[in-house]
Amino acid sequence: MSQESTTDIQKKDKPYSIMITGATGFIGTRLISHLSKLGYSVKGMTRKNISDTKNVKYVQADVFDVIQLEKGLKGVEVAYYLLHSMEGSKDHWKEFASREKIQAQNFLKAATEAGVKRIIYLGGLVNDSLKLSPHMKSRKEVGEILASGDIPVTELRASLIIGAQGGSYAMLRYLVERLPVMVCPSWVKSLAQPIAVDDVIDYLAGCMENSETAGNIYEIGGKDKMTYEQIMRVYAKYLNKNLFVIQIPFLTTRLSSYWVDLITPVKASLARPLIDSLVHDTIVTNSAITKIIPLQLKSVRDAIDIATKEIRENPPNTPLREERTGFKINQKLLLASLIAMAVVGTTYYWLDDRADLFQPIWLLAGIFWYIAIIAAIVFVRSKTRLGFLIGGVLSWITLAFWLFDNFYVVFDTSLIIDKPNELITIRNFIWAALSTLAVIASHNTFHKIIDYQFKGKPI
Repeated sequence: MSQESTTDIQKKDKPYSIMITGATGFIGTRLISHLSKLGYSVKGMTRKNISDTKNVKYVQADVFDVIQLEKGLKGVEVAYYLLHSMEGSKDHWKEFASREKIQAQNFLKAATEAGVKRIIYLGGLVNDSLKLSPHMKSRKEVGEILASGDIPVTELRASLIIGAQGGSYAMLRYLVERLPVMVCPSWVKSLAQPIAVDDVIDYLAGCMENSETAGNIYEIGGKDKMTYEQIMRVYAKYLNKNLFVIQIPFLTTRLSSYWVDLITPVKASLARPLIDSLVHDTIVTNSAITKIIPLQLKSVRDAIDIATKEIRENPPNTPLREERTGFKINQKLLLASLIAMAVVGTTYYWLDDRADLFQPIWLLAGIFWYIAIIAAIVFVRSKTRLGFLIGGVLSWITLAFWLFDNFYVVFDTSLIIDKPNELITIRNFIWAALSTLAVIASHNTFHKIIDYQFKGKPI
């Protein structure tokens, strides 16, 4: 007799009695691959129409349609609930908690009608004594809804999950790789217990193979406990890169999410709930699961190493929109325009004969203008939306300034300071055209960059 558990044998003898929701998601795709390699024949539920593969039968169903759900769950004994509603537009994000509640209610109803015997749910590690963020509160409530029925539910509450194509890993990677100086809010001092995605998959599979986990809640975390600042420093050290962290207490989670949106491929609608959940410590207080499913848990550095190598070897396929001009062409055009604008801007101080330009207010404006030019060049070279945003705004301001400086040509009056001489007038018109090119290039790249980057995929 093999050492496989009785439950394990039964599930292999009953093909397609295992359903994995969120089959095309970060966790779902890995769990399907893992179970199929172990010899299980599983169903994967998705809203897309996907062709079946070896040991995997895909079921197309919308979780908001109970009839579709019930039909897809027919014959299923164990169902993995791996659904969330965080991604989407800003308006959708505001409603994610109510959508997640409806999803869980629909799933429980359909699973009950279909005769599902067990549900395994992956939620977030929460501290019940604290006021939870909307994201973590919703994760907890989903678990409560699923457990409110007659079907035994195993709930795994995970800390930060590190794995290729994961949103948290994408934020970590892009922020550390692109910013030598990190401006962070106070939550970087919160403690976490990051866990490698492979360890999460082993726990999920182990819960199905160990019937004693049914009806219980378990906390799962990795080998190390550290603050988010320490996690970023571990990744920086992994890259042999220096990292300087400046903590700003008044930087809210909302502002942080917009910052992440402009620096990384992770949209603000996903970054916001992720960052909201970082405010409180997320460490394991009950390690009961380790006695039932003993694992050699990976360290944070090992998890980062595995994820980084995986994303480099197998970047995700992201469909690109058709375009008339390439991203790299627009990027180079914007960089060249910004550098030329900086060079031309110096002519105000050696070709222009107007004394007003040397007044403190104009000198200060010039200093800020050059700082913005340098920042735009740095961030554009790093291929961040922030760089193209700064470059675009700066180009519009510069274009307006040079055109206003030549306002007297048409209306015989000056809008800024005294009328420029003929040489400066000609220069203003020539470089207004240059600014226009910069405006067009920044617009094109700002809207295209998300197509070129997706959770770790470099341009």
